Amino acid sequence: MDSPSPRLRDIDFPPTDARLREDVGRLGALVGEILAEQLGEDFLARVERVRRAAIRRREAGAPLAELAAELAGVEPEQHADLVRAFALYFSAVNLAERVHRIRRRRDYQRQPGGGAQPGGLLDALQRLRAEGIGAEAVRALLPALRIEPVLTAHPTEAVRRALLDKEAVIAQALIADIDGTRTPAEKRADREVIRTALTAGWQTESAAPNRPTVADESAQVGYYLGDPLYRVLPVFFEAFEEAFAEAYGERPELPPLLRFATWVGGDMDGNPAVGAETIATAQHQQRQRVLAAYVQDLEHLKAMLTQSRTRVGFGAAFEARLEEYAARWPQALQYPDTPYRAFLGLVQERLRATLEDRLTGYPEAAALDEDLALVEESLLAHRGRHAGVFALRRVRRRVAAFGFHLAALDLRQHADVHRQAVGEWLGDPAFAERPLAERVARLHAALDAPLAPAEPGRLPPRPLPPEAPAATRMRQVFRAVVEGRARYGAAAFGLYIVSMSRSAEDALAVLALARWSGLVDAAGQVPLDVAPLFETVDDLAAAPETLRDLLSDPRWRAHLAARGDVQWVMLGYSDSAKDGGLMAARWALQRAQVRLGEVAAEAGVKLRFFHGRGGSVSRGGTRTERAVVAAPRGSVGGVLRLTEQGEVIHRKYGLRALALRNLEQATAAVLRATLAPRPPDPREAAWRGIADQLAAVSRAAYRGLVYEREGFVEYFRAATPIDVIERLNIGSRPSKRGAGLEGLRAIPWVFGWSQNRSNLTAWYGVGSALAAAQERFGLETLREMARDWPFFDTVLDDLEMVLAKTEIGIFEAYSRLAGAAHEDFFPGIEAEFRRTVAEVEALRGAPLLAGDARLARSIRLRNPYVDPISLLQVELLRDWRAAGRPDDARFRALAATVNGIAAGVQNTG
Repeated sequence: MDSPSPRLRDIDFPPTDARLREDVGRLGALVGEILAEQLGEDFLARVERVRRAAIRRREAGAPLAELAAELAGVEPEQHADLVRAFALYFSAVNLAERVHRIRRRRDYQRQPGGGAQPGGLLDALQRLRAEGIGAEAVRALLPALRIEPVLTAHPTEAVRRALLDKEAVIAQALIADIDGTRTPAEKRADREVIRTALTAGWQTESAAPNRPTVADESAQVGYYLGDPLYRVLPVFFEAFEEAFAEAYGERPELPPLLRFATWVGGDMDGNPAVGAETIATAQHQQRQRVLAAYVQDLEHLKAMLTQSRTRVGFGAAFEARLEEYAARWPQALQYPDTPYRAFLGLVQERLRATLEDRLTGYPEAAALDEDLALVEESLLAHRGRHAGVFALRRVRRRVAAFGFHLAALDLRQHADVHRQAVGEWLGDPAFAERPLAERVARLHAALDAPLAPAEPGRLPPRPLPPEAPAATRMRQVFRAVVEGRARYGAAAFGLYIVSMSRSAEDALAVLALARWSGLVDAAGQVPLDVAPLFETVDDLAAAPETLRDLLSDPRWRAHLAARGDVQWVMLGYSDSAKDGGLMAARWALQRAQVRLGEVAAEAGVKLRFFHGRGGSVSRGGTRTERAVVAAPRGSVGGVLRLTEQGEVIHRKYGLRALALRNLEQATAAVLRATLAPRPPDPREAAWRGIADQLAAVSRAAYRGLVYEREGFVEYFRAATPIDVIERLNIGSRPSKRGAGLEGLRAIPWVFGWSQNRSNLTAWYGVGSALAAAQERFGLETLREMARDWPFFDTVLDDLEMVLAKTEIGIFEAYSRLAGAAHEDFFPGIEAEFRRTVAEVEALRGAPLLAGDARLARSIRLRNPYVDPISLLQVELLRDWRAAGRPDDARFRALAATVNGIAAGVQNTG
């Protein structure tokens, strides 16, 4: 490619981003060289013609037909290669931008005093101090502070592990010259490393040949947990200590406030492939990964801690433990003249025994930490503070956070499955249809009944009636929990989440099933934190009453008392938006948090929220720090637990420096929201009334189109590539829970609308609501809300981003695939889009993204490359469907277009 980006010379790069311009240009030029080498100069010339036509459309207002005509000349056998050519460019630009984020962070850190990057820990602590929040108040919060990303297997970005590894190689080469200080020879070597990785990636099929298994997904999540996050965890604590010292002049003692969880292997909702076996497999995989990492860490410590007896002394407790271990594993004793090295080798031997499940292994992570603490105590007592304590403490930080389980495994199941299982266990096939009060009464009776006696270490017998598949499956799941807790420790399990919770019965059923299966502690209580998940707009509205009923139940309160009187509630961002549209969902979630908090306070229970966010705006995706600050006053309480899904995991945690930055931002936001919440504003009462109307009008408009207009489901299936998405090998679970639109999961629903560039799910109905509110309350009132109410400001920010990424002209080409339905639906959709843009711009008093030049530039860099892929996808869809949707070269080309568009637009699902 002669010019690697759309008129790169004409796109404004401020001085701070000059190196980004260089990286984009350099990588783009390499892409051009690779395409010429792999497919010839004629193919590169074709790519250039298509690219220039796309640029003319974007930059000079040329008609879309001109670009379509250029694409019409592309031979069918070149479709997939053309798509992959542009996708390769996206991959390069994405990497350049991510590396530039690291560069900007370093620029801040080079400033006098270390530099407080906005949104970081130092920035947050300095602002807290300036607002009168003293060191004592921050220290008092630390024991309750809990930051817990939950990595899930929601595949909105189908990136193969082999390609992730190549991206990491390219990123490291870019980072090596992040400041432009490499020698010419080093630069040439870096260029060859990048060229090799890009070329090998080109020669690797982008889509996996088979649908991934749950074990594959567990390994994928383990990639992020076991490298970037494992590596940066101690650095995060060091950054926190440094920031605290800079802000307050003292260093705090930090508890293990950072932890991780995952759904992979435990999310049974709608996935028949997940159950007792995957629970055991996922936990085994995680255990093996983290123990192997500890063994490797100890190898590095052995190389460092080579102190000799002739040079220093050693602690008595350490010497006693060394003597004990040498007697237990004499065959593993090496380097007796360097005691630390010898001891760490013996610790490695015991860790290997743990890996192999031998009786001589460590019973729990605390025992390993005890051994490491003996080494640290000995070092500190013998002038060794600067001779290894720093590296040793890094390992201890990891042991405290990751234990022997790496990440806590959450379990999730649908309330209907529990109801069916209870009915089977009771031998009552009609149980699910009985009145709620009757079902609750029978659960009460079951919970009041004495447990069957069990032999020590064995599960109590409980006969099941024949033909009880749901009950049998749930029994196996809970027994897997019993065995997992015994083997991996209580910390190996996170929450038990009940999908589609609508009454107290849904939580009580979990207790009954667990008790029947033998999952009880010595006091007869179920040792699980059970979290109802409220997902639809109506369920969120009813959630406070549901929680009130649950907290007034004596049996549930006895359970909570055993769990520290902490009640978890999960909030569903995806299904609520799919149910009622963006504005209605966001307001229902905001209002539910306030009212749920009031119910919990009345009951004297600590309430903690688990936010089930996706990657796209339609599924709750937003900047984490802004979402935390915009949360209802008092709802954060030092805790942030949220799902990280699909492309978000890769974008936030794929590189160590970015993983550290994202963890810092989340923690900083929680500190500010908890210790210095915005003061009450007397205007908020009126704003909440306006939000009620916005939610009602937007929901009516959204549901009027999506659920009430005849033929809309057929239009959706024709105007999006949903039939392609459903056949892609990008996830282990089915794309549907049941029939119809209600049964379609939120992920493919949003993914389909983002693929056709409409992003309809994120904005439809909002324009009508804003117009009605402006007419009733006035523009200045809405502008005041946007300026002074973080909730409304954040919603508008998210809208701006998704509206700026929407291409209604491209969507029209998709819409025409629906035939006569196009005229029925497209004009109204287009009108609502333009109405929404006009209303948002009126509220902001500026064009879209006027306040976010970096995002505007990023979109401008990509659009001319996404547009041709979109038009190719339209043509391929038309031909493939006409041919009966065969599994042929056209389908493989379509799969490439799905990946290409996802890489180009980002925030896809």
